[in-house]
Parts: sequence; structure tokens; C-alpha cells
Amino acid sequence: MQGHQLHLDWDDVRLFLALCRARSLGDAARGLGVDVSTVSRRLVALEEGLTLTLFDRSRSGITATESAERLLPVAEEIEHGMLRFTGEAESLERDVAGVVRLACPSDAAEVLVVPLLPALLERHPKLRVDLLAGEKIVDVTRRDADIAMRTARPEAGDLVVTKLLDITWVPAATPALAESLGRVKRLSDVRWVACAEELRHTTPGRWFEAHLPDLEPALRSPSLRILIASVEAGLGVTLVPDRSVEHYGLVPLELTPKLRRQPWPRDTVYLVTHRALRHVPRVAAVWDFLLAHER
Repeated sequence: MQGHQLHLDWDDVRLFLALCRARSLGDAARGLGVDVSTVSRRLVALEEGLTLTLFDRSRSGITATESAERLLPVAEEIEHGMLRFTGEAESLERDVAGVVRLACPSDAAEVLVVPLLPALLERHPKLRVDLLAGEKIVDVTRRDADIAMRTARPEAGDLVVTKLLDITWVPAATPALAESLGRVKRLSDVRWVACAEELRHTTPGRWFEAHLPDLEPALRSPSLRILIASVEAGLGVTLVPDRSVEHYGLVPLELTPKLRRQPWPRDTVYLVTHRALRHVPRVAAVWDFLLAHER
């Protein structure tokens, strides 16, 4: 076997141990949760790789050879080592501690998340939050964030997705500007600030395109927070999530019954995380806290 390099992994050892502890290929297959043909094929590959016969097969079942009996104590040591490794890894994540990267729109960060952080961190003092606020969509499947708030439900990737809340976008302004406008009869009578090209795909971006296609706004920006700041400064009117209007000291415009009845844009906000992270204690603590306080 000089020059022969053998490559084994934990699944090979698990297979070997299951066969040593079973009376037949069928027993081993049931213990591993696979079918008999898979066990047989993997055993042949393992024996070819080792250039050894590990088990004698007969109609009555399988019997470990002398080679297998010599290898069994080593395989059991590997198993014990894996169990210790797994236990140690689980103990490291038993406490809610460490950093959770939470990605969400800037408005959601300010209105929904930040007010909850004092209570969250008081409950879990070893927890830390990296708040990735902005309109850019991060890739949770590539672990660019541990948790993301999304207004579009992801359809691909090994992700866990849960509805957090519904929002309606309403036209809002400062109290002084809303009072000066009175009851608005036509949307075109209002001085708007609006989404820039980068936000055309968003719900308010699509609404502006559908209802005010010829709009020449006083200001465009790719940042919802900048749009809201311009409204706070009295520059004009923009669409604001209904849950955020009061937070910024704004008020909804007074509209005619006809305008009130029109379908104002709505969004569902989802929490998204990678399936492998959902029950990691630090991630679960943030996820469960958000669900408990925002629903």
C-alpha cells in the first residue's frame, strides 16, 4: 500500500460502527436512516478503499472479520471524540451571548428595532447587535446577516421566513404643511418628495410610478430616511409607513373620500434567517423578541 493515501470521513466511521453493532445490512440501514442498497454500496466502497474485508456476508446476516474487530476500538475512540466535540460546541452556544447582525430598512431600524434594544439587552446582557440599516438587500443565504427584515418574501435558499407585521404607506407631512393644504382633492396638487431610481422596485417606488408617472418631485433620494427628513423639514409630502408617522412628528394628509378609498400601498414585513441559525441561542433570542413585541 506504499504511496496509497486513504481518505475517510466521519460518515465512513458511522457506517462501520453501525455495521459492527447490527446483525444485518437491513439493521444497519434502519439505524442510519438510509436504504439497504446505500449501505451495501458504501460498504463496498469502504472495503475497496481500505483493501480489507471488514464483514463476511451470509443469508443469516453479517459477521465482523478479524480486521474489523481490530479497527472497532479505534472507531469507538473517534465516536467518543465526536460526541465530546459536539457537546462542547453546544455548550458554547447554550448562553445567549455574542453578536447578531440584523439587517433592516433604515426606517424600521429607527422605529421598530432601536426602541426594543434596551429591554432586549437588559434581558440578555452578553448579547450584542450589529444593526445593518439601509435599503440595500443583504444576502442571508451567504450569511451577510444573521437576521433580515424583508418586504419581499424570499422564494429560494435554505431559509426560515416568518411574517412579522403589515404596514400601509400613507401620505404624510408636518402638521403645519398638512393644515395649509387642507383637504387634498388631487394628488398632483401636492409638492412631493419621492424615491430615486434605486428604489423603483419598492412598494412606494411602484406606487409613484403608477399614480404619478409625470411627477417632478422637489427631491429624490435612494434613502427613505432622507425622504422622511426632508418632510420633517417642511419640504413636501411623501409616503411613510403608518406605524412611523407619529414617531417622526408627522400627520397623515386629509384626503377626500375618493382619495381615501383608493388602494394605498401595503407591505408585509418578514423576518428571514438561515435555517442553520434559527435555533442558535443568540439568534433565537433576537428573533423571538422581535416577534413577541411587533406582532
